[in-house]
Amino acid sequence: MNQPRPAATEGRPSAPLVRVEGITKSFGGARALRGVSLEVLPGEVHALLGENGAGKSTLIKILSGVHSADGGTIDIAGRRAEFDSPSQSREAGIAVVYQDLSLVESLSVADNLMLGREPRNRFGFLRKTQLMAEAETFLKRLGIPLDPRANVGTLPFAYRQMTEIAKALMGDVRLLILDEPTSSLTGDEVQILFDAIGKVTSRGVGVIYVTHRLDEVFEISQRVTVFRDGSNAGTFVTAETDMKRLVSAIIGPGHAAPTAVAGQTASAPSGTPALALSRVGNDRLRALDLTVFKGEIHGLAGLIGSGRTEILETIFGLRRANSGTITIDGKSRSPGSPAEAIAHGVALVPEDRHVQGLVLEHSIERNVTLARLARLSRWGWMRQRAAMEGAEAAVRKLAVKAQGASSLVRTLSGGNQQKVVFAKWNNPRPQVLLLDEPTVGVDVGAREEIYGVIRKAAQDGTGVLVVSSDLTELLLLCDRISIVVEGGIVRTLVRGEVSDAEELHHLLQRSQTDYERLAHELPA
Repeated sequence: MNQPRPAATEGRPSAPLVRVEGITKSFGGARALRGVSLEVLPGEVHALLGENGAGKSTLIKILSGVHSADGGTIDIAGRRAEFDSPSQSREAGIAVVYQDLSLVESLSVADNLMLGREPRNRFGFLRKTQLMAEAETFLKRLGIPLDPRANVGTLPFAYRQMTEIAKALMGDVRLLILDEPTSSLTGDEVQILFDAIGKVTSRGVGVIYVTHRLDEVFEISQRVTVFRDGSNAGTFVTAETDMKRLVSAIIGPGHAAPTAVAGQTASAPSGTPALALSRVGNDRLRALDLTVFKGEIHGLAGLIGSGRTEILETIFGLRRANSGTITIDGKSRSPGSPAEAIAHGVALVPEDRHVQGLVLEHSIERNVTLARLARLSRWGWMRQRAAMEGAEAAVRKLAVKAQGASSLVRTLSGGNQQKVVFAKWNNPRPQVLLLDEPTVGVDVGAREEIYGVIRKAAQDGTGVLVVSSDLTELLLLCDRISIVVEGGIVRTLVRGEVSDAEELHHLLQRSQTDYERLAHELPA
């Protein structure tokens, strides 16, 4: 794909369209942003890169009015701006397209595009013909091949995503923020999106483009800013840099060659499988084969949207397997619910601990006992003393920094909250421990402590399956790493087969490209 670069690269305007300087943000005891800065020029596509937890999403939510910054400044076209709500951000001309869509699926494409701006006659009645005509004209101007009359709920996800992008561009937009916009698009659909971006930037609209796909950065952007651990790790002119420099900025110094960890083997693990998936398929997985041995830490690496999280969800019973078999500790299981999975010895530490992993307004003790209420109940009554003693033991074992097991979880730092999630599954020891981005939003010190918890679980005989976008993390933790592309595993590496995070990143990019090329060449 050859996307023409907008005129912003030809002559740098004196005033940026958007400038943020020294933005800070903390959540509880965790610092998400540590004085980050970023500027976007009129007509520029500015890529924003970084590992999960680097601070990209937090900055986006500050610009969109979802969060308020603790410190720093935001200037829009040279004027100071503060947003207390998403509506104020939108009024300033900022439009955001998140990965989670906000469409009304029961309405048509046109109805969604014109929602809140419908043409009406002097009596307040909707002008349906005019609405359809305006939506159709707008879509043709952008070159987006959507039928304005189509019901959004009947569209493939990629076309719903295009509808969301088109909706964001309706009205007076100065800055468009795209968060992983191509995660579900094919090569042809990506080109349609890039063409639409070219048309809006030619009108002077600035774009912040968030992606993990580095090849797209060189296709679409003029400059790149990298965040690492909530701080700026560098800003580059795209035409003057290369993938190696960007990967180095993303993963940071000192991570080129992670060292082996005591207790891990450099050869392929063997012995008794804790977990085995054979030809498992559903709406997101395709004939997936995977084996995790007892005492093994097995990583899943892949781009956003590759299906890594869906693998964990299927094992944990959040998604039903329509085909294939799942074997846990030597017995064939097909968990139809998380309760069944837990009964079979499967535990999940989800990516979003605040929403899926914890009840923030409850104490550590109540959170820790949630997953084992049956064991702590007798004739329908909770054994409070046993529950408190178990929670206090877990606090000591995992070194949770708190006044005691009665402390409210919301008062803890991010790292200690994550330890509480682990503590839920500490007694009894699970057969299979599923980890989805286990250190996201956790500072460096707490990260090392969590690594120790994971390694101890494996040493005790648990099979650990971990999803992480931090490739250095996978190399530090895992005995084996499987590369996931479009819901399937295309390659499994034994630790030592890949030397550093840069090499692993290139393997991910190449695996995705090879899969897309093969899919394109196969007959329909």
